[in-house]
Amino acid sequence: MRRRSLLAVAGWLATAVLATLVGVAAIRLVGESITGTPGGVRSQEEVERALATPAPTASGAASPGVGEPTGPAGTGARRAFATAGGTAVAECGPGGVRLVSWAPAQDHRVADVDRGPDDDVEVTFVGPGGEHELKVRCVGGEPVAVADD
Repeated sequence: MRRRSLLAVAGWLATAVLATLVGVAAIRLVGESITGTPGGVRSQEEVERALATPAPTASGAASPGVGEPTGPAGTGARRAFATAGGTAVAECGPGGVRLVSWAPAQDHRVADVDRGPDDDVEVTFVGPGGEHELKVRCVGGEPVAVADD
């Protein structure tokens, strides 16, 4: 009887060790794809270089610059504007100009926004370099950045 108990304990122990090893191997195999960093761990220089590179756009075309139309060719009713503090998209419509969207640059925040529609709209970005205000009006049905009064 003693021999039988010893074999049962040894068999149970071998099964537990085998199940643990299989589980650890499976977790390692699946875990690397879930929690691992794609492409490995990056150095500080690689991160800075990646952040300095502009992100590609979905269409592959260059993103619009200050005051360039973003709508279909010939409409000119929607334009993107950029400041050191952030970017904004404005469009002209029957109620006047309105801000469609705005986004602060890195290390900046939106301090104030008047989205319209109105005769003029503005967004103010604040960051370490100070305050950056963007004011837009419609001139001839086109959004145009104007100097603050």
